[in-house]
Amino acid sequence: MSAASNAPGEMPAIGEVTDRLGRPLRSLRVSVTDRCNLRCNYCMPQEDYVWLPRQELLTFEEIARLVEVFTSLGVEDVRLTGGEPLLRRDLPRLVKMLAADPRIRDLALTTNGVLFAEQGEALRAAGLHRVTISLDTLHPEKFSKLAGRDTHAQVLAGIAAAHRLGFPRLKLDTVVMRGVNDDELCDLIEYGRGVEAEVRFIEYMDVGGATEWSLEKVFTRAEMMERLAERYGAITPLNENSSAPAERFRLPDGSIFGIIASTTTPFCRGCDRSRLTADGLWYLCLYAQAGIDLRKMLRAGAGHEEISARIASIWGARADRGAELRAATGHRGVLVGIEKLRQDPHLEMHTRGG
Repeated sequence: MSAASNAPGEMPAIGEVTDRLGRPLRSLRVSVTDRCNLRCNYCMPQEDYVWLPRQELLTFEEIARLVEVFTSLGVEDVRLTGGEPLLRRDLPRLVKMLAADPRIRDLALTTNGVLFAEQGEALRAAGLHRVTISLDTLHPEKFSKLAGRDTHAQVLAGIAAAHRLGFPRLKLDTVVMRGVNDDELCDLIEYGRGVEAEVRFIEYMDVGGATEWSLEKVFTRAEMMERLAERYGAITPLNENSSAPAERFRLPDGSIFGIIASTTTPFCRGCDRSRLTADGLWYLCLYAQAGIDLRKMLRAGAGHEEISARIASIWGARADRGAELRAATGHRGVLVGIEKLRQDPHLEMHTRGG
């Protein structure tokens, strides 16, 4: 499917596409860098990596052009990711460019928060709608072991800045690991209340750099619910009609939290997300082993309609159900071994965005 021709200066016409399971192309995660300033052991457990060559990274203008193609095909939600996106120099300039696209209903950022206190104001002024900050623990010493860096105070400062700047629907993401931070669920809920943020608990996933993953380390959705109910009493599901990855629940006092249970309760059948890497590879599924090179088309001079037709054709043939297929595996182990990761950095979570 290609967009209809438009007069100069007009936005290309919308032509929504769906895949073979009827899932629309609605949400796009855009990685702006593969680099990160943390070494979280569930994502980037090694100290050194093979980084993407800088000359291969998309420029802000190229990112904006590709995002415009995606929005002409129905994408409404755009999330900037990394690596750590705040390591990309002058990120507010990209935010301002994307914020000018009236088709983007939700322009969000996922960050580890280390640099957010110093950049949050510029991002808010540039037009960023929302922010999600990772917070896996409230304990500095545990954070150092998890992230390989002593920057816990900077993360908390970033969360405080997001609260102070008035970002709506602030979210805190916590990857829950058995025996590591599963004892902090209630404390994190209470902390979230204090900064007016919704906490989202994420099951430990077997993707990318999770080379020490095992099913025994997964603290499941059911266990999270049981732990929270012990403290708070009856928990009510919101039963929202949404393609968002998190199931949302209400505590008796009205507080809302979410759980992303990709490992034990996959939501593939409603997944409308795809991912664009910092060097222009487009992935149809978080578990996909290969991507489509859109940078090559762009730099070869392909126009809007040609790129649009290519994206629509590929999405129309999509039948990916990566998390479902993994959940059905009888003997489930690490998805990608360390040697294979070293051979192809695009298999890393920090390269393709979470």
